[in-house]
Amino acid sequence: MSTIQPWPLLRSETLGDFRIFRLDRDWRRSPRTGREHDFYVLHAPNWVNVIALTPQREVVLVEQFRHGTATVDLEVPGGVMDREDASPVATAIRELREETGYVGEHARIIGSTAPNPAFLSNTCHIVLIENCVPAAELEFDPGEDIATRLVPATDLPRMMAEGQFRHALVAVALYHFELFERGLLKP
Repeated sequence: MSTIQPWPLLRSETLGDFRIFRLDRDWRRSPRTGREHDFYVLHAPNWVNVIALTPQREVVLVEQFRHGTATVDLEVPGGVMDREDASPVATAIRELREETGYVGEHARIIGSTAPNPAFLSNTCHIVLIENCVPAAELEFDPGEDIATRLVPATDLPRMMAEGQFRHALVAVALYHFELFERGLLKP
């Protein structure tokens, strides 16, 4: 049990709203010292990362250009939860279908993580979808160019060790999948 107390929010000011996030300046009071401090917080929608398994136990991966690093990266499918999405599972099913054309069964959350709680307010959910097969037309967003790759699930640890996955949230998703496969996670 933690002895650290939450810092009360005194006031907040929105500094900008930029389509994919809103930047706020929050003032909070330290319960230990009583002093006021300001912090910058990015409020972004929740995200999902999808572990999509085919009946042959291949994982559906995507390659896409990432503007922040200006690199083409290998990742799991995923994306932002839209307001009309009923749940992280609904988002995962939609994102998998749109990005790869794959659909599957038994979709369920196997983990959730805070992408960077120091300054981000959102959650990234890891959703496992099994028995995935290509059955839908691709529906890329205007700013997306994506190539689908199938990789045997048994290759994922080696690929991670070789540095083939650079996206931190993808590494977390693959680790949750590894724990699930070992029977250490119960969704």
